[in-house]
Amino acid sequence: MATPPRKATPARAATTSSGPSGGADVPVVGGRELCPCGSGRRYKACHGRAAARHADRLVTRPFAGLAGECDLVALREIVPAGTAELALTGPGAGPDAGRQVTLATVLPMAWPAMVRADGRVFVGLQVPGGSGDLSRDVAAMVERALAASPGSALSAAGLPGPGPRLQDLIDPQAPLDVVVHAGFDFWLEGVDEAAHDADVTASMERANAAVVPTARLVSVPAAYWGGLPERNTLRWVLPEDEEPLLDALARLKARDGLGLGPGTRFVGSFRAHGLLVPVWDLPGGMRADDVEDAAADLRGRLDEALLAGPLTDAERHARAGLQTRQLTLR
Repeated sequence: MATPPRKATPARAATTSSGPSGGADVPVVGGRELCPCGSGRRYKACHGRAAARHADRLVTRPFAGLAGECDLVALREIVPAGTAELALTGPGAGPDAGRQVTLATVLPMAWPAMVRADGRVFVGLQVPGGSGDLSRDVAAMVERALAASPGSALSAAGLPGPGPRLQDLIDPQAPLDVVVHAGFDFWLEGVDEAAHDADVTASMERANAAVVPTARLVSVPAAYWGGLPERNTLRWVLPEDEEPLLDALARLKARDGLGLGPGTRFVGSFRAHGLLVPVWDLPGGMRADDVEDAAADLRGRLDEALLAGPLTDAERHARAGLQTRQLTLR
């Protein structure tokens, strides 16, 4: 069979932690609740201690240094159905050097990884929980998937210990070639229809019914158009450090230079994994192709604004307004 077996254990829906004794994975609960491990102690005094130590080591920009950093953030937070191929050529790849892994936004039944019977390895990015270093989490799951047998579906595991990060497994300078899919049929791509796993097929059909049409712009990096029922949107992951980027955006806003054409509206931004992601509302009839030229023009204006001098009073006021419309995602 070219898909994971039905008996495979689904990924846990809740984050798990490993306790002071290094025992089995334990679901994360409220600090004052009894620890699910059965110790009789409150969670914060038991397995919650280990989870708190990992939280203290949060890496706010886990994909820094990778040429594909912005697109990795987009695959994690924006794109509903997308893939990117990774070639394991880094010094940390060890005996797996030269192997290929497919990063995917989502996998069947929210599995964090699967190995099809044809040997193709998939690792999911949109999975809950983690050690506080998403790059280490992804690398650890890549290692687990590479060691798994064909036809396996991997469930969530405890927090990974020290080990390679994604930056150690791949060439940091290699671009990330993102493929945005209309749905999740890529789960079964190349698989004989008679061999389709019923659970995987059902999961795919549910996911396809809810997917939001999405397209990656070609004129600028890491900008993604999304087609919503009543309006369209553009979310653009930008690589610059936040403080100078906010200054540049404020300069453009102060002179009404943040638009993408008639009927478009800059609505704010959110932070995701250390990067700023501005968001625009677009008219319902504006498709991805219609915003390409405007996005390229805006990128040029932004580059100029990044080189400008100190902010004027009007620009400082605009900057304060930008900061009031920010959210942070982890």
